[in-house]
Amino acid sequence: MLFGLPFTPEQQLIQKTSAAFAKDRVAPGAADRDHSGRFPIQLLGEMAALGLMGIKIPVDDGGAGADCVSYALAVYEVSRACASVGVTMAVCNLAGDILSRYGNEEQKKRLLWPYLEGKLGAGTFCLSEPHSGSDAAALTTTAVRDSDTWVLNGSKQWITNGGYAGLHLVFVKTAPEKKSHGISCFVIERGTPGLVVGKEEKKMGLKGSNTVQLHFEDCRVPAKNLIGELDRGYAIALAQLDGGRIGIAAQACGIADAALAEGAKYANTRRAFGKTIAEQQATQFAVADAAVDVDMAKLLTLRAAAAKDAGSARTARESSMAKLMASEAACRVADRMLQVHGGNGYVDDYPIERLYRDARVTRIYEGTSEVQRVVIARDVLQA
Repeated sequence: MLFGLPFTPEQQLIQKTSAAFAKDRVAPGAADRDHSGRFPIQLLGEMAALGLMGIKIPVDDGGAGADCVSYALAVYEVSRACASVGVTMAVCNLAGDILSRYGNEEQKKRLLWPYLEGKLGAGTFCLSEPHSGSDAAALTTTAVRDSDTWVLNGSKQWITNGGYAGLHLVFVKTAPEKKSHGISCFVIERGTPGLVVGKEEKKMGLKGSNTVQLHFEDCRVPAKNLIGELDRGYAIALAQLDGGRIGIAAQACGIADAALAEGAKYANTRRAFGKTIAEQQATQFAVADAAVDVDMAKLLTLRAAAAKDAGSARTARESSMAKLMASEAACRVADRMLQVHGGNGYVDDYPIERLYRDARVTRIYEGTSEVQRVVIARDVLQA
């Protein structure tokens, strides 16, 4: 039993492997990555060796061949040690999933296999633009056919892993007059002429995660790098939303669990008025509420992952519920546990300060909390 639930031997093995990797290799550098903004490039090869770059990708395509529950457990464990590494791993899996699901055999052999072996660096998912975040269909980056190449022009923003990626999965307008029905997906390789890595964003949290703008200036991409069918890229992007939201929900669960652990540890050692603050009722209430939030978030996240594995018609609703609950719970838990730390929680001598900052973005990316509420409400009202 894990989290009080009956998991398969394979799921338990992936959880244990991820937990050991997180404890031994990820956690020791978490504070330093936060202070320096250093991207965990040295960990990518280790992730690849453990199968953590393609957890859900079939074995025949070079992946681990596991399910979405296993993926959620792995992201949770790594994020509990360092949320920056957790989101790096999640986006790497997202890029690999697209290549596996929609790429042809030549693309898999040329790009996917080396990528999963750790030879190409990180991967990205390039949908958002400076003026189109939640309204992804409003993107304006274009690709125009020129003989056996496509010429891309435009910009992408909030691109996780962008400065260290060997592969970019980029969504562009190939038929602008068709709006969302005229979007295509291309894989763009590092070093492609016209691909310009822009400034790195100076973020509030997740400082060890690389986030940049990407610019395409007459960027010529071979026609063979089209992923899936022409003008069907928006369907590819939408198909990844459920898995992406489950991944961020799992990340939020890891942050929340780490924050609760830090709060409990501090409460048992800090003394005030002649006893530990853990003996104070106010602290006990804060810890109890946090513990309930953490468990609710975990259960909803695992339920969403199980629904995706089962191909349930409720997967979109379940993943939105999990992402909404887990992200908002992570912020509540981090806030309560920082309060337990008192003034010490406001300085970076204690991990809770980093966890508090890392938690906040989970309510924004992969669909804001407001977007999740719209998705949930529409499903309920149409039932």
